[in-house]
Amino acid sequence: MQHGNAQGHGHARRHGHRQHRIVVIGAGYAGAIAAGRLARRLRREDIAITLVNAEPDFVERVRMHQVAVGQEFRPRPFSEMFAGTGVRLRLARVTAVDVDGRTVSITEAEPGGSSRLGAPNGLGSSGGSSASDGLGSSGASSNSGAEELPYDTLVYALGSTWSTHDVPGAAEHAHDIAGRPGALRLRARLAALGAGQPVVVVGGGLTGLEAATEIAEARPDLKVTLAARGALGDWLSPKGARHLRKVMAGLGITVHENTTVTGVGADHVTTAAGDLPASVTIWTTGFAAHPIAQATTLKTDTTGRIEVDGTMRSLSHPDVYAIGDAALAQGPGDKPLRMSCASGVPMAWQAADAIAARLTGTKSPTAPLRYFNQCISLGRKEGLIQYVTADDRARTAALTGRLAAFYKELVCKGAAWGVANPTLAIPTRRRPTVVQPAPIPTSAPEATTA
Repeated sequence: MQHGNAQGHGHARRHGHRQHRIVVIGAGYAGAIAAGRLARRLRREDIAITLVNAEPDFVERVRMHQVAVGQEFRPRPFSEMFAGTGVRLRLARVTAVDVDGRTVSITEAEPGGSSRLGAPNGLGSSGGSSASDGLGSSGASSNSGAEELPYDTLVYALGSTWSTHDVPGAAEHAHDIAGRPGALRLRARLAALGAGQPVVVVGGGLTGLEAATEIAEARPDLKVTLAARGALGDWLSPKGARHLRKVMAGLGITVHENTTVTGVGADHVTTAAGDLPASVTIWTTGFAAHPIAQATTLKTDTTGRIEVDGTMRSLSHPDVYAIGDAALAQGPGDKPLRMSCASGVPMAWQAADAIAARLTGTKSPTAPLRYFNQCISLGRKEGLIQYVTADDRARTAALTGRLAAFYKELVCKGAAWGVANPTLAIPTRRRPTVVQPAPIPTSAPEATTA
């Protein structure tokens, strides 16, 4: 990949213009798709695409509950995914973004990231996490020390991390499955548990349901409890809610509904009704946007998500696009899209196509930012597909049972396939750019080809 970039730089210099530098930060579902789609839309000699991520392979965030119970998955190296595309992978952590000087500050990723059990760093909403080795001849580079990457267009896809909502003890004692480091820590802890020990999953949303059922199925010797703030599955259709209760009961999961957890200890969680014993507590009450955006002059909401227009372009900085969990995008009915793979993928398509259209002087297509269903795995043998309206409200219809489990597995495999095939295997034409890069801010260093 570097060889192709070097050729591109030479070609650009011979024709008297500078390549347009696109930097994508975060290589979860949204970031990886955006980088790959841009590479297939734009002529290589006109652009330089750099993808910054701390791990060398793609992480399927939607499978972290499966990783937590010991299931193994085939690695998906970015070196293979982006081979021959011209995308340059930088194995590094983003430490800051200067949207006025148009630079991204990075530090080299630490060695051994694929198995490291350190804290999540939030690089990639959709699963970018721990540090990793460089890829050597595959085309990635990992220079030591801090560095600034200048950009002409930034695609911000740093995503989200788990949110404790400042509940006392949650950060110290609870486990998360928001990324691979947390899932691996939880896997080690669950493997060490003896028969009969209690596990409490806090949160009755999609992540909590999938975690509780996966653990109960894989470890029927454990006592699994789910604490839900509202009624179990209260957003589902009557058919969906009935099936959920049936599966939870069949797996022996104890459910505490309308229960708010107010504290987490080393061996218990605290609720208004009393303490629940917990050898392991798993926290799944929601996600929080990566904090870097809020430290910039980008226009964000109170939660730190970047406010964007219909093309995923920042409302305050037109050379910045935000996608995935990092972005506050409006869906049907002017309702904000929820943090999910189902939102991040079409957002990535929209942003990449809008950037390519702007640079090539063509009309930008519009991706449908809407929902069709919510896919919930309830262990390996059961599932629930809740059909929803465009704005994510439950319809009457729902698919249940083994067929739903099969459907959900196809969705997961399809999402991973879509990352490696960002134009969905539809032939594309790489168009020449007509928009020249803006002058380089005096405070920003010139890009290097190293």
